[in-house]
Amino acid sequence: MEGVVELILPNTVFRVRLEENNLSVLGYLSGKMRTNNIKVLMGDRVEIHFSPYDLSKGRITRRK
Repeated sequence: MEGVVELILPNTVFRVRLEENNLSVLGYLSGKMRTNNIKVLMGDRVEIHFSPYDLSKGRITRRK
C-alpha cells in the first residue's frame, strides 16, 4: 500500500496516512533503508507492507 508520512516519532517510527482507505497506521523503517541511510521526512510518499497478523503496524520499504 502507499501512504503519506504525517508525523515523525522517535526510533524511526512514523505515522502514515494510507491513500486507499484514509486510515492512519504506524510504520517503521525496513532494514535496508536503515543500512543505506535513506531519510524519510514529513510529507514523503512511502510504500508500506503489512503482516497479515497485525494490520495496525507496517514496514516502510520504499520512499517515492
